[in-house]
Parts: sequence; structure tokens; C-alpha cells
Amino acid sequence: MNYTLHQLQVFLKVSETKSITKAAEELYLTQPAVSIQLKNFQEQFDIPLTEVVGRQLYVTEFGQEIARAAENILNEVHAINYKTMAFKGKLTGKLKITSVSTGKYVIPYLLADFMKLHSEVELMLDVTNKNRVIHSLERNEIDFALVSVVPEMNIQSIPLMENQLVLVANRSFKKPKRPLSLDEIQQLPLIYRELGSGSRHMMERFLENQNITITKKIELTSNEAVKQAIIAGLGCSIMPIIGIKNELYNGDLQIIPAEGLPQFSQWNLIWLKSKNLSPTAEAFKNYLLENKSEIIATHFGWASTL
Repeated sequence: MNYTLHQLQVFLKVSETKSITKAAEELYLTQPAVSIQLKNFQEQFDIPLTEVVGRQLYVTEFGQEIARAAENILNEVHAINYKTMAFKGKLTGKLKITSVSTGKYVIPYLLADFMKLHSEVELMLDVTNKNRVIHSLERNEIDFALVSVVPEMNIQSIPLMENQLVLVANRSFKKPKRPLSLDEIQQLPLIYRELGSGSRHMMERFLENQNITITKKIELTSNEAVKQAIIAGLGCSIMPIIGIKNELYNGDLQIIPAEGLPQFSQWNLIWLKSKNLSPTAEAFKNYLLENKSEIIATHFGWASTL
């Protein structure tokens, strides 16, 4: 056996993504480079590590065992690097975080100064919908998750700040002198996020609690798409205020007062209660506990004035 750490890293990423293309993207390599490393790694084993059925790549049972061993080896390498840097007084290692889509307006501010303080830390941040966030958490693939709807799991959390959802329309919508009634809300063409979105979950919970049945409905797959659709006049939506700051200030969007709104949830940074946090993850948790109030006041104080 004469495999390299680079080959282990490539194979582990291929086994995680089940795709040479995706592995290449995440490793910042070309597809041919990944294919060559995978081929060279496979040549050192008599048993297939992967197989292709149709056009889909699968990791064999033996390959899964090798992937787990590769992960353990790479973790030990990271531990050696961490101990070396720690001896020099520096924090190093990987910090793996996933966030629900709307959290992209929050998470950079939680991380910015921490990453400046610890330039040797390698950040892996994935922004996706709520279902995928929970999947990553359940599989113990991440250190932390940023969510606005806390899942029913055995977790620990750091409460951060309020998440406020409001009825949003474009600039041409005639703002009523009184809040819209539930009957009036029911007549609006509403734009939804896709299934699995935390914003959609909150919106549907509000409509269900108010016994509102929506007949005119559009479904889009991102907050940005929803914003552009509202601006274009396709309809209204119930959206987190955190994601529409610029559009409110420049007048492209407006908040419409409505019965039963705004709705509230809370942003939380969560992690599995059973997880043994790495020194890097522990350092970020402690940093956030010490600095969250200042971060929120500095960057999100505007939300309470609208």
C-alpha cells in the first residue's frame, strides 16, 4: 500500500458526495484530477471501492469501510496539525456549519470577527433548506447549525435573536389604513418558498392557525427569487424581515400591516447534545456566548426600528 493523504482526501470526498463532479467542486480540483486520484487509489485494492450503475456512482460496502478509515486517518492528521499550531499559540482546524437559507443574512456576521482572530481556522459553511440542515445534523456531519425553527432532537443551543416574519408587497400595492383582515389575506396571490423551507413552515403554520385557505399560490426555491417575484408584481408573501432590509430602504418592498402578523420565531445556533466538540468548535461556541449581544446590536439593531 502506497496511498497518499491527498488520495484519502479525494476518495473521502467522492464517497460523501457520490459524484466526481461535486467532489471536484468542493476540493477546488478539476474532474480529471479527481478521476486520476480515484483511479490511482483504487489500483491499490483488489476489491472495488466504487461502482457506476447507469450514470450514478455508488460506494461499495468495502468502499464505505475504507472511507470511514480514511476519515479517521485525516482526523488524526488534523489533530496533529492542531496540536502543532496550539503549541505555537494558534487555533487551527475545521469549523463545519450549516444554515437554513434565510440564515445567510445572519451567519456571516457571527463568523467574521472570529475568523479574523483565528486566520488558521478552515471554515466549511453550507447554506441550504431546513430539511437538509436537519439531515446533516442527524448524520453528525457538522459542528453547528443555524436555524429559526428548532427541531425535535436532543440538542443544545445558543439563542441569538428574534426572527420576525411580515406580510410583504411591492411599492405599487396600496397600503391600507388598517391591518388587512384574514379574509383579505385569503384573497391575496401568495408566493411560497419550497417544501422543506423554514420560512414556508412558519408561513403555513400561520395560515393553518388562522384557518386561511389560499387558492392563488406560487412556489419558488429561494428568498431572492421570492423577493424579485414580489417586486415584479406576481404577488405577496410572508417573509423574514431580516432578508429584506435593502429592499425596504430603497422602497422596492413594503411591509403591509395584517391581522395576526408579524409572526415570531428565534434564531438559534444548535448542535447535538452528544457531540464532542473539537477545540475549534468549542472556541467558536465560547466566542459567540461572549460576543453575541454586541454582534446583534451592531448589525441587526435596525430590525427593531421598522
